[in-house]
Amino acid sequence: MYMTKLRALLAICLSSCGLAFCGVAFDVSSAAAQMPLPAPKPPDGPTLFKQQCATCHTSNLTDPVRQGPSLFGIVGRRAGSAEGFHYSASFAKANFVWDEARLDAWMTNPQEIIPGAVMAYRQAKPEIRAAIIAYLKELH
Repeated sequence: MYMTKLRALLAICLSSCGLAFCGVAFDVSSAAAQMPLPAPKPPDGPTLFKQQCATCHTSNLTDPVRQGPSLFGIVGRRAGSAEGFHYSASFAKANFVWDEARLDAWMTNPQEIIPGAVMAYRQAKPEIRAAIIAYLKELH
């Protein structure tokens, strides 16, 4: 009985502050809940690379080769020429150097750039492609 009276007293005290007690939902209107949240920061190139590319590619020359070649130094490199990676026949015939425009087109639709390429990744958002390409340009 003493606990029941204590709970009732506590409930009255807390309810006067806008709070409820003992399993009843809290009804608090605080200034913090009404403050606008800051705009989300767009992901940067390294984060996007890790999230979207690193499953198949490395960004250095020391990690073992994965499903795709290392992308270290890709900007300015001849397509299909990463040392230690076995390319498909289609890729081996590619006769161009990777630059920003080719990388952008490649990430948009790899099969359009090199028919028969096995890369399944496509990125429709130009701002994400641009951030990843900017990061790739830093890898030297």
